[in-house]
Amino acid sequence: MSPRRRVSSLLPDFPWDTIASVKAKAAAHPDGIVDLSVGTPVDPVDPLIRAALSSVADVPGYPTTHGTPELRAAAVDALKRRYGITGLDPAAVLPVIGTKELIAGLPRLLGLGANDLVVIPEVAYPTYEVGALLAGTEVVRADGLTQLGPQSPALIYVNSPSNPTGKVLGVEHLRKVVQFARERGAVVASDECYLGLAWEGRAVSILDPEVCDGDHTGLLAVHSLSKTSNLASYRAGFVVGDAELVAELLEVRKHSGMMVPFPIQAAMTAALGDDAHEAVQRERYRARREVLRKALQEAGFRIDHSEAGLYLWSTRGEPCRTTLDWLAERGILAAPGDFYGPGAGEYVRIALTASDERIEAAAQRLA
Repeated sequence: MSPRRRVSSLLPDFPWDTIASVKAKAAAHPDGIVDLSVGTPVDPVDPLIRAALSSVADVPGYPTTHGTPELRAAAVDALKRRYGITGLDPAAVLPVIGTKELIAGLPRLLGLGANDLVVIPEVAYPTYEVGALLAGTEVVRADGLTQLGPQSPALIYVNSPSNPTGKVLGVEHLRKVVQFARERGAVVASDECYLGLAWEGRAVSILDPEVCDGDHTGLLAVHSLSKTSNLASYRAGFVVGDAELVAELLEVRKHSGMMVPFPIQAAMTAALGDDAHEAVQRERYRARREVLRKALQEAGFRIDHSEAGLYLWSTRGEPCRTTLDWLAERGILAAPGDFYGPGAGEYVRIALTASDERIEAAAQRLA
């Protein structure tokens, strides 16, 4: 392939490839590695969900891109029951093949290009920037609207609770984002994959009536079942919000064959209809968070934000790669803050996604 045709040349190095040597050092620990880097679930999938998956394993036909009516209704009911989001139309729900796929493709799905501006948080999940780069748009990092001056973005990403920082944006902040976006004709895409994992205070959706006054125009909320239902391997997510925008995404995805497999849709329907398994998993993470937080603080780390989500945003006041090496000497692997933006160079992201035994091992090593 000629260099001009290599799409990969548009993108930064894949971040996880840059910590291979540190991972090898942590893996050499006599008691094995404690991997607190990627944030992949380790707990079992609830039997209710597995039963739903297998119950339709013999269905041979193509699934619909829009998802089954049962899945879309279950999503609407769950969002109302769990988070108080009202006024949703089941037609404005669209299942996706994991939310990373949607975020990476969203600027292109919306038809954005070189003349458009995409706004991402200053410290952000890398895929926001990747999606913008793939579409050839301009990208700016900004946490405050005044930083944008007279510019009129096409797409604004917000992420609350944040990955990696665990920061939660309040109602008033989100209201200002919605107002600003509507004044300038921008779409707001709110990554809400950690909405069900608030530990301190309350996290709200961009679609909450307190935020948008019940008007979903120009708003998209992105939800995942990877964390709260342990369905990362299922690639189970959905986007919901502005009915016209969702219809446009649906039309493009139909042509592209971007369909969530039918058994996965059945599993999602079961997961969204049951809150008990989600509550059990949340308490597992709450207990692990307390163990790790105490151990990190006693080891001299400062933890900032982290009021929600699956991570402890931690620093020792030194370059993050130095901290990464210090942890690896103790057999612990974390994610360096420089993955997430130039303003995070002294932080590491430490995940709660390890078994109770591994979390306890990390705490003992930190001590």
